[in-house]
Amino acid sequence: MNNNLALPINLSVGTFDAYLNLIAQIPQLTVEKEQELAIRYRDEGDINAARELVMSNLRFVAHVARGYAGYGLPLADIVQEGNIGLMKAVKRFDPDLGIRLVSFAVHWIKAEIHEFVIKNWRIVKVATTKAQRKLFFNLRKMKKDLTHLSQDDAEAIAENLNVDIKTVYEMEMRLDGQDVGLEPAHDDNGDEHSIAPIAYLEQHGADPAVLLEKSDWEESKEEKLMLAMANLDDRSRDILASRWLNEEKATLHDLAERYKVSAERIRQLEQNAMKKLKNAVVLEA
Repeated sequence: MNNNLALPINLSVGTFDAYLNLIAQIPQLTVEKEQELAIRYRDEGDINAARELVMSNLRFVAHVARGYAGYGLPLADIVQEGNIGLMKAVKRFDPDLGIRLVSFAVHWIKAEIHEFVIKNWRIVKVATTKAQRKLFFNLRKMKKDLTHLSQDDAEAIAENLNVDIKTVYEMEMRLDGQDVGLEPAHDDNGDEHSIAPIAYLEQHGADPAVLLEKSDWEESKEEKLMLAMANLDDRSRDILASRWLNEEKATLHDLAERYKVSAERIRQLEQNAMKKLKNAVVLEA
């Protein structure tokens, strides 16, 4: 079955009014015609029948979308998401149910719009679980007439939506909260008049300039260390390598036996070599 239900109408912000005028001119389907188209799509995979079902119900999507105009999101985007829900509904609609397509589709339309609003209403998501999403939309509708929830209001909402009263108060706080700009705001004269998060949300140690300087210093220090090692005599260099650089480190007694000297002498040679390395790195820094 072909599932390509792309709409032949370009919905954009610049042509939104023209879009509304256009879909208002599309004739509505009779019950019989809708039934015929739905059966053709289900049984024959007739994509033109599916497209006609979608087109004839676009005005219903626009009607539903207008109810979400108060979220500060472009209405054209909300309608577009609702249209996606309508197309999903057409794909799943069973004409044997004995109901009109719009009655079946309203769930899918609202589900897509709800998902879009939740993802885009705030920078930080206000709802993640199914219960929180239900609470988000119901509580926001109620708060249009209420400035603050009373104890009775909160308890009634919690009982009605089957959520904990603590969740109701948490959602109320999220709804009342405001997004804060990372950069400081400026007045008409260009003067900053507030403390923005960028001033106190510094991630210490993550300054690119500091990291680059540290990287350059580490690389330079390593080069100087290797150069200083190369300037040591063979015995001193071997002692340091055997004591500190090799995977299997030698003891003072192992090196004393190798060079036929005392362990104390090996310790002295080691200290002298370490001092030379330290001076080479520090003096040239």
